[in-house]
Amino acid sequence: MTAPTTDAPGYGGLGLYVGDLHNHCGISYGHGPIEDAYANARLQLDFASVTGHGWWHDLPERTPELAGLVDYHTEGFARLADRWEHVQEVTAAAHQDGRFVTFQSFEWHSLAHGDHCVYFDGPRGEIIRAADLEGLRVRLRALAAEGVRTWAIPHHIGYGTGRRGIDWSSYTEEFAPVVEMMSMHGCAESDEAPRTYLHTMGPRDTAGTAVHGLRLGHRFGLIGSTDHHSAFPGSHGHGRLAVWAPELTRPAVWDAVQARRTYAITGDRILLATSVNGVPMGGEAPSADHRRIEVTVRGRDALDHVEVVRNGVPIHRFSRPELLAAAGQEAGFDGTLGFAVGWGRREAAVRWDVTLRVEGGELLDVQPRLRGSETVAPAESEPAGYRPHDWRRTGPGELRLRTVTEGNPNTATDATQGFSLAVVGDDRTRLTALVNGVETSYSVGELRQGPRTGFIGGFVSGAFRFDRAVPDRELTADLDLVDERPGGDGDFYHVRVRQLNDQWAWSSPTWVGRAGGGGRAESCRRAG
Repeated sequence: MTAPTTDAPGYGGLGLYVGDLHNHCGISYGHGPIEDAYANARLQLDFASVTGHGWWHDLPERTPELAGLVDYHTEGFARLADRWEHVQEVTAAAHQDGRFVTFQSFEWHSLAHGDHCVYFDGPRGEIIRAADLEGLRVRLRALAAEGVRTWAIPHHIGYGTGRRGIDWSSYTEEFAPVVEMMSMHGCAESDEAPRTYLHTMGPRDTAGTAVHGLRLGHRFGLIGSTDHHSAFPGSHGHGRLAVWAPELTRPAVWDAVQARRTYAITGDRILLATSVNGVPMGGEAPSADHRRIEVTVRGRDALDHVEVVRNGVPIHRFSRPELLAAAGQEAGFDGTLGFAVGWGRREAAVRWDVTLRVEGGELLDVQPRLRGSETVAPAESEPAGYRPHDWRRTGPGELRLRTVTEGNPNTATDATQGFSLAVVGDDRTRLTALVNGVETSYSVGELRQGPRTGFIGGFVSGAFRFDRAVPDRELTADLDLVDERPGGDGDFYHVRVRQLNDQWAWSSPTWVGRAGGGGRAESCRRAG
């Protein structure tokens, strides 16, 4: 599939690619073979790194209370060391420039400095057992002198200092052009962000948030990744990163992250391009009192709102009524249709064989919304494999999915499997689903009115859902505003987007000038 592009200022010659650089499997502590992890990644991502847990320099003492935790981690570290050569071989074999890009990585834990994922700009690397963060950086500098580029990127930053969250006093941009803000742990944009922290490690702390670090004067981009532990990179809803790069190659993706042309998403491939005075996300615009902020959004579900944020404080929210008023009316149908399977009894496996056909219209692209097992802790037994899904396009307007679901594990966790389909047609265009041999079909006109559901059996059986047909006018936003900030050198702007299906995107900041000034006066208005 050709990468999406935009003519937004600063994005010429760039395409949008989506990946997951931080996730786990059975190579350390986690579940499933690394071969399955990369096979699952290729179902819906452009690039990935499968991360092994490698080292914890200040692992707590093995007391009776913490014996299980300590043994769990040390056994995982030993497992990765034993399998490291195999991990590198699989990572190298999974890579194919132009189709799917891989990076070698491992995770370095630290109560004091926060966890960091260490990446190498190729398929091979080493497990660095540094005794502190500076020791890790010393080794990375030595590798740089040998021509090996590396990163040490902080993740689940929101736990705060001393609790495996970030310590901003020890952060530098040297090996961390970006920080991982969104993952299965939650979102650490700010203390008001959605997706709060619910893991056993504790709640989100303001001092560990991205906005706090940015206000301290640090300059970094924002990314998401899943931190999934069951061989499923990109598991929908946990976190992914999007990059603007000229091509899908290892150097191009690396350079895009290094330049902070990145943004964090929860799952849906929301296209987001932002600029300040023509400088794209991640960049530094020259000093200016007059800032023109341009935002381009192309969603996969109806947009709820788009917020422009300066120095961590929203300065304008484009709400749904405002976005719709600006979009105007449209003829025919150019938008998205969605379909998902799952529900039913918990832990009662349902096997699905689904064929979807778009009839009387054109299927432009298919974006999977696939999820992996939610298993994190040790399991009593392991399944034979961790490849629950297989999907492919079987014709110009057709795709087939074979999968297994086991219901939602609780009423707050979505374990359904589905797709977002970009379609051009009219109200007579139909989406037909052949579900385990039974055909169901609805027209776009019918689906404009709302979602339709069906079941494969009686009460609490597995179910399927046709989502509401969402026209382009509800998916897109092209926004332009001016912020007057005399003396506001050092300001940083980022944008957050929410869809009605609770999928999010957060751009990396764009800075204006160097720190200083003080913002003696300010005024924000729509351009034009």
